[in-house]
Amino acid sequence: MSVPFDLVVIGGGINGVGIARDAVGRGLKVLLCEKGDLGEGTSSRSGKLIHGGLRYLEYYEFRLVREALIEREVLLALAPHIVWPMRFVLPHSREQRPAWMIRLGLFLYDHLGGRQRLPPTRRIDLRRDPEGQAIRGEFTTAFEYSDCWVEDARLVVLNALDAARRGAEICPRTEAVAARRVAGLWRVTLRSPDGSERLVRARILVNAAGPWVERVLFGVIGANTPRRVRLVKGSHIVVPKFWSGQQAYLLQNDDKRVIFVNPYQGDLCLIGTTDIPYEGAAEAVAIEPSEQTYLLRAVNRYTRHQLALGDIRYSFSGVRPLYDDKAANPSAVTRDYVFDIDQPADGPPLLSVFGGKLTTYRKLAEHALAKLAPFAPELGGAWTEKAPLPGGDMPDADFARYFASFTARFGFLPAPLAHHYARSYGTRAEALLDGARDLADLGQHFGGQLYAREADFLIRCEWARRPEDVLLRRTKHHLHMSAAEIDSFAAWMAQAA
Repeated sequence: MSVPFDLVVIGGGINGVGIARDAVGRGLKVLLCEKGDLGEGTSSRSGKLIHGGLRYLEYYEFRLVREALIEREVLLALAPHIVWPMRFVLPHSREQRPAWMIRLGLFLYDHLGGRQRLPPTRRIDLRRDPEGQAIRGEFTTAFEYSDCWVEDARLVVLNALDAARRGAEICPRTEAVAARRVAGLWRVTLRSPDGSERLVRARILVNAAGPWVERVLFGVIGANTPRRVRLVKGSHIVVPKFWSGQQAYLLQNDDKRVIFVNPYQGDLCLIGTTDIPYEGAAEAVAIEPSEQTYLLRAVNRYTRHQLALGDIRYSFSGVRPLYDDKAANPSAVTRDYVFDIDQPADGPPLLSVFGGKLTTYRKLAEHALAKLAPFAPELGGAWTEKAPLPGGDMPDADFARYFASFTARFGFLPAPLAHHYARSYGTRAEALLDGARDLADLGQHFGGQLYAREADFLIRCEWARRPEDVLLRRTKHHLHMSAAEIDSFAAWMAQAA
């Protein structure tokens, strides 16, 4: 039988790939399996922000907010192509929170995490400053602060890609159907899409299955734990962008929640999110009409331009697998993470991950490896804080400088296409475009900014196997293509993948 893996990770969302990358970089032999596409379940359905979580301060989550604010700066340096600064305008509504409370919260937000790269909070006069042009006249004051945008699905793929480069075996669309302790090791049965099965052994098993963490515990492993995951649905809508400038807006709703209104894909904006307890199958999650109405009403309360249901171009929903801390309000459920280690005296350990958020995935992985260190004496030290993700190895993490040199080298690319390649792939765009001298070298044009060369690259280098892997996750081309163009691409990919 083959040599055992040191670590098998079940779950290819952001926490799973983060743990796999960290572990293989410390010298462990690692396999990661994911029953669907990488990031398909929750990690590609986020609000696409790297942020401290301003509203978590109201729930006294100071440790989590501080950690997230520190990670905001770390990830901005490690992946400057897919993470970038964004300014958020928070109109003051005295019916929700008094101005002193907002000023105090933003003061803490500016100082808890050792902010270095991002500009500080400032006060805005909505009657005079350009950011106020989109806001209704009864709102006269706002506060502007910094957070960061992230291409969430790409963050997942880049962690998996780096893990694979360092020797991990990454197995998308491979389901763990059984795991048992046998003779001091885990025996894990993996099932491929064609129904074939493979048995692997491991010294340590990590359950990072997100919304499916309990299903894996009870159904795959046959274990038990008093810890529970609480599923909370968050839905987003995409509408045409209706203001000038690159600023985003954070709007206080009359139920004390906040709604993000963010620039998205050039001429669109992303609005979210809802917080609704969810009890169905995580894979069947979808937005409800009441959620659409809720989001539109929250935005229309503040903006001169009034949105209607007909403005919605696209919507998506995700299930957040939050650790169940018994909070009555879904919005108050902790976004912090909890580990559960099950290690009988005569058997190998199991670590299960409950909760977490996109921003803190790297620290979660470090903490997970610290928990597993007693079971892996050969484990190396922490290393990911200074190691750029693939494509992020730019001098001084300066995307603007890199983009200027990139466009000079590939002058035949139209500006929007050049920006798409540089933002999506960073320095890896050089490999994507190797040998290209004109647009004809990019191959068939499917619509929007999608050419065959990019699709080939994603199939060859990033585990893309289905049209949605390319169009919805590794890129957002579907937002700029017609139904006929999407069908044409799907027919092409059926032959190519």
